[in-house]
Amino acid sequence: MSRRKSSLSDLQQPARQAAAQPWVEPLARCGYAAKGVVYLVVGFLAAQAAFTTGGKTTDTSGALETILDQPFGKFLLALVAIGLIGYALWRVVQTVFDPEHAGEPMKAKQLVQRLGYAFSATAYIGLALTAVKLIMGNGKGNSNATQDWTARLIAQPWGQGLVCLAGLVVIGVGLSYLYQAYKADFQRHFQRHQMSETERKWAKWLGQFGIAARGIVFGIIGSFLVLAALHDDATEAIGLGGALAALAQQPYGAWLLGIVALGLIAYSFYSLIEARYRRIAQPQ
Repeated sequence: MSRRKSSLSDLQQPARQAAAQPWVEPLARCGYAAKGVVYLVVGFLAAQAAFTTGGKTTDTSGALETILDQPFGKFLLALVAIGLIGYALWRVVQTVFDPEHAGEPMKAKQLVQRLGYAFSATAYIGLALTAVKLIMGNGKGNSNATQDWTARLIAQPWGQGLVCLAGLVVIGVGLSYLYQAYKADFQRHFQRHQMSETERKWAKWLGQFGIAARGIVFGIIGSFLVLAALHDDATEAIGLGGALAALAQQPYGAWLLGIVALGLIAYSFYSLIEARYRRIAQPQ
């Protein structure tokens, strides 16, 4: 047993040394900033759709397309892509080494959190690849990725059950975000001693509003995944853009969409605050 542990430690050591390099922290901070930019675009477009005749409900891939359409769009999108790669790398570091819980025994909560980090890393690697494809000119107008993978999963043995389970997990993530917003325990990740009292208050308020908005969106996405499984119809699955569009179709939809859109904008500014003040622990 001790020999096996020693071998595992030897295999992990090069990766641990790479993750502890001084460039990891600035790349992670760029990642939080890039995520903030993407959510700012999504929230701004949704707010326009809710309160004016312009705008649209879109997802993070649509936000990248919007960035590409701006003056110097390829250059701006390249910067965002680098940031997204940095964020994905930081999530990998959190998944493998769990630096924010270094020294703690592995518990169920930490295991679930690491799985969440792994899923986040995968999602942002995919988003970064989408940005690269857009820069190269062959990624615009792609089909609905959520419906694509839902259709592939439903076609597998026990596929409906797996999609239903995925939907319930996403709903659970949404509920956890709402709880996190209520508790505001995300503040423990900030270097609060470097922040003024005003900055701490804004960070808390923006974080609560933004994380709650994400919780609502995740709950809607998960609910539609469950419906897609129950009806054996992948076209009922929706992503972020579809969730925002679904809000707009409800009674008082413009107000509901507007509130969630402002929440996503708040989340974007919260991400930018994270880029500046988040504690980026290094693997030991």
